[in-house]
Amino acid sequence: MNFTRFEHINVACQDIDTTKKFYQTLFPDWYVRAEGISNEGDRWIHFGNYQFYLALNNCPEQKRVHHIYENIGINHVGFVIKDGEAMQKLLDKEDIEYYTMSAPETKHRIYVTDPDGNEIELVEYQPDYALK
Repeated sequence: MNFTRFEHINVACQDIDTTKKFYQTLFPDWYVRAEGISNEGDRWIHFGNYQFYLALNNCPEQKRVHHIYENIGINHVGFVIKDGEAMQKLLDKEDIEYYTMSAPETKHRIYVTDPDGNEIELVEYQPDYALK
């Protein structure tokens, strides 16, 4: 067993500032852990908290080639949240589109799409649900 924890997801962004603002809205306690310029001259930001971060890479000339649920690849990334009702109120206030689904082990399953077309699941588990 060599796995310690899940650390980051690397995301190519059309506009790094727009993507950062989107995730800052969802997770206001996140902060810039590191930032710089790549060898190719593009800006990058490590944005998250002490456990996890998104490695955002500014790639304004690139086009999206993967479409969620239409191609092999990652369809969405899930984040556990504390309060699904508060998240829905925030999304409504910020005019961020979302849809919901249900499952017995979850209290809330909220799906949003970031500015670069990546689907994100925001999940709040039932209080009595124990990870198995």
